[in-house]
Amino acid sequence: MIPRILITSLSLFILSTSVVLAETARIITKENALREQCRFFSPVKARMQYADVITVISKEGDWYRASFKGIEGCIHKNAIEEKSFTLSGISGTEKRSATNAEVALAGKGFNPQIEASYRHNHPDMNFRAVDLIEGYAVSETDLLDFINKGGLNRP
Repeated sequence: MIPRILITSLSLFILSTSVVLAETARIITKENALREQCRFFSPVKARMQYADVITVISKEGDWYRASFKGIEGCIHKNAIEEKSFTLSGISGTEKRSATNAEVALAGKGFNPQIEASYRHNHPDMNFRAVDLIEGYAVSETDLLDFINKGGLNRP
């Protein structure tokens, strides 16, 4: 009886202190969507920004089933970079050493000092035009309408 209690107690202790390995990926596009189904133009369940971190659940062809802030859906392989792994305890705590903004800037090769230096060294550059172009957005509805009216194949 004592060996059985000892084994049960030891098993519970090991289980409670075990480490869970979860595969994560980082969004590498300016913005993207977690979709209901693994296909383009499927309804959007959540929106994500550059450098947001998702948890990868499985791979389905060119798509990944993943979760973001507790919402599960699909994202295309071209929107993510699979590089990191998260080690966390049963409680789900995670230690981080860099903010998402820092990671995003590093991923682009820029930080505020480099950008300020570039602006200073290139006063002839029209940064306002770049900001306007980056701000131009086309809704999915308009894009789908364009595809249909133009007789194009849906991706």
